[in-house]
Amino acid sequence: MLDTNVIELTLNGIGASPGICIGKAYLVDNEGVDVVRKYFIEKENLRHETKRFKAAVKKARDELKLIIKNSNEELLQQSYILETHVVMLKDKMLYGKTIDTIEDEGINAEWALKKVVSNLKSMFQNMSDPYLKERAADIVQVSDLVMEKLVGAEAFNIADICKRVILIAYDLSPAKASQIQLEKIKGFVTNCGGRSSHTGIIARTLEIPAVLGLDNATEIIKNDDIIIVDGTTGAVIVHPTEETLVKYEERKIKYEEYRAALARKSHLVAETTDGFQLPVMGNIELPEEVVSVIDHGGDGIGLYRTEFQYLNSSVFPSEEELFNKYLEVVEVITPKPVTIRTLDINGDNAIAQVSNYDEAYPALGLRAIRYCLQNPGVFKTQIRAILRVAAHGDVRILIPMISSYDEVCETKRILNEVADSLDKEGAVFNRDVAVGIMIEVPSAVTMADVLAENVDFFSIGTNDLIQYSLAIDRENSSVAYLYNPLHPAIIRSIKHVADMAHEKGIKVFMCGEMASDPIYMPILLGLGLDELSMNPQSIPAVKSMVRSLNMGEIKLFMQDVLKQTSATSVMKLVQDTYGSIIYNKIYHE
Repeated sequence: MLDTNVIELTLNGIGASPGICIGKAYLVDNEGVDVVRKYFIEKENLRHETKRFKAAVKKARDELKLIIKNSNEELLQQSYILETHVVMLKDKMLYGKTIDTIEDEGINAEWALKKVVSNLKSMFQNMSDPYLKERAADIVQVSDLVMEKLVGAEAFNIADICKRVILIAYDLSPAKASQIQLEKIKGFVTNCGGRSSHTGIIARTLEIPAVLGLDNATEIIKNDDIIIVDGTTGAVIVHPTEETLVKYEERKIKYEEYRAALARKSHLVAETTDGFQLPVMGNIELPEEVVSVIDHGGDGIGLYRTEFQYLNSSVFPSEEELFNKYLEVVEVITPKPVTIRTLDINGDNAIAQVSNYDEAYPALGLRAIRYCLQNPGVFKTQIRAILRVAAHGDVRILIPMISSYDEVCETKRILNEVADSLDKEGAVFNRDVAVGIMIEVPSAVTMADVLAENVDFFSIGTNDLIQYSLAIDRENSSVAYLYNPLHPAIIRSIKHVADMAHEKGIKVFMCGEMASDPIYMPILLGLGLDELSMNPQSIPAVKSMVRSLNMGEIKLFMQDVLKQTSATSVMKLVQDTYGSIIYNKIYHE
């Protein structure tokens, strides 16, 4: 029975996993363990203190391994996330540094851990790549688990919930989210987290609605409140009226029908009604994610981020370690293509041992190809591994953060040098690998005609391109509203890049977030994109949208788009022209 004395309230967060659920809220109090004080340890007791820390880490590892062992079938393909947390527990950046801090500063384990985590969290949050930023949450979640063991806190077990509810939490670690029983938990809402977080990935794997990053959900929503969670739009409705409940019940039914239809057709080719075929690829970071790309009907890997092997180690990975990881991906996806992006990370954050300087603006500093060209030994090791794995499948190399013609020339010189050295060694490799560059800074857009003459393909990274072109820090809530892929300047930039690419006889791809939203498909097709790459879960919806479009009609539509002077007017034009198709696909297909 609805309480007619309360007022309906809508909260807006980040839609991390699509779908709609309606039910009673269940609050989980897990804001982390608060370390109330720092105290010093006598020198003769320091050994005991480090033992106490090591014992807490062992308990945390054992708990994670038990969760992995008992993971349900839906989560088996994402078990790598918890495996990663197990590895992080023994990593020198966290484990080793905490022990050093205990011994060097003579302080209690809790405070030492808190200090180390604070530094690591800051390091990750300064990274420009949104996916890598989210790894700060993993550091915090792993440390919270250890902290629980140190202070003897009682951890709440989600698997013990025995009623059908929607979880409301300050945060949900992957370990906690992995305990979700689908027959009990309809969806979840958290104060923290983002779409790229591992918690978000698990929610999408479980295919339950999730809205993250609401800041104060745990303060506003009370136990047993009736709520609606719309993981597609990021809306959470508290105390819905009867009218709102009816509307969302209907949307829920239609969305589930739509999702079932998408799943049935996900392996169909993305071909417009007049015969244009668009390859739709998947973005991955870890080899285990290839399965998700295949399951969602992906035509290959359009972006394989390679940073994780560097971030998860206190030393640079060897050529053999890189080769083996790349080979896992190539062997599973072959004969489909794999686009391996070379190291794209701030140099000072690549590994713990080189954190010897600080940059005021890391996104504009020594990162990606700039770092690689200044550290050719690191770059050559990766290139050797890529050229070797290219002998086992269709592999392409993608160079990030190119801002000048000179960088392309120097990169190709190193590629040739590495290929020559492999040849002299008699190694099995393929030197005839397609080499592409990321178009993500304004100078690359301006120089697209020259750059196109010296590479095999372009891949547009819209995340950075929009941020740099519009001078917007999208992590800054004061200006984030200005971040818009439909800004006429962005549309014209993409058009210029595509026109120059085609004029010089090369293809142009897109691997940024803009590629993953069906509503942008008419514009991206109209701009001449030859291939799109996105998170695997977005592939079926994008392919379905492409199959509903007609290139002849899109060309006429684009004539009007290019006349618009604001993002608002472009969006209105998209909605007026294609809004009914999008709505009908979601709610009537």
